[in-house]
Amino acid sequence: MIWSIATSFPTSRATWLRFWHSERMALDPRLARLVGTWRGDGVGCYPTIADFAYTDEITFNDTGKPFLHFVQRTWINGEPRHTETGYWRMPSPDAVEVVIALPTGQAERGSGTCRTDEDGAIVMETDSSVQNTPSAKQVDRIVRRLRVDGDRMHYEVLMEAVGQGLALHLSSDVRRAL
Repeated sequence: MIWSIATSFPTSRATWLRFWHSERMALDPRLARLVGTWRGDGVGCYPTIADFAYTDEITFNDTGKPFLHFVQRTWINGEPRHTETGYWRMPSPDAVEVVIALPTGQAERGSGTCRTDEDGAIVMETDSSVQNTPSAKQVDRIVRRLRVDGDRMHYEVLMEAVGQGLALHLSSDVRRAL
């Protein structure tokens, strides 16, 4: 059922619920295990910078559609450092796709795999190409890996940038906070 601005929205509660459920699409159960806010500590590194420790917060929000809204925020010594936002979706049972925007001038789009390992943990890996704005630092590729086991997540970001080969950039261990 498609509603336009010219069409009045359902007025009765029963009609509204039928409208809501007809428009709401199923979220893959493995993707649903990411929903929530995750917090913890991480370590950053790259061949061109000094290593650093940071606090990580990753939030996956259920949108009511078959994708999750993603926000990552980091702090160093309580000061905001980085944020990014985008979407994760599973177009098929073993595939995952991401579209993520970074305020530093990069837009990432990629695809990868999703599987359940022998311990029952969810393991996802994406490999993304990157578009850069004219004034942004050159980033060519981003690989994201995550492993979710209950209320614990290990999250890694590898990057190919500024003439360097693919290397680990961020690694964090976070726990479900909400």
